[in-house]
Amino acid sequence: MTTSSIIIYIFLGSASLAYFMYGKAERKAVALFSGIGLGVAPYFGLEMWQLVVASLLMMALPFFVKI
Repeated sequence: MTTSSIIIYIFLGSASLAYFMYGKAERKAVALFSGIGLGVAPYFGLEMWQLVVASLLMMALPFFVKI
């Protein structure tokens, strides 16, 4: 495990918590599920570039999908 991967995991963990808390407080389902997805994604054992792309898509999703 390299230093860059640890920094990416820390960033994704904090983004996951932020999206989850925002979605729960504001009752926004897309942000809530994006937060859950960001928290679960590292457990799938993806390559680092796949994890970064999937995470960026999940972070952008609440800005484009309004429910």
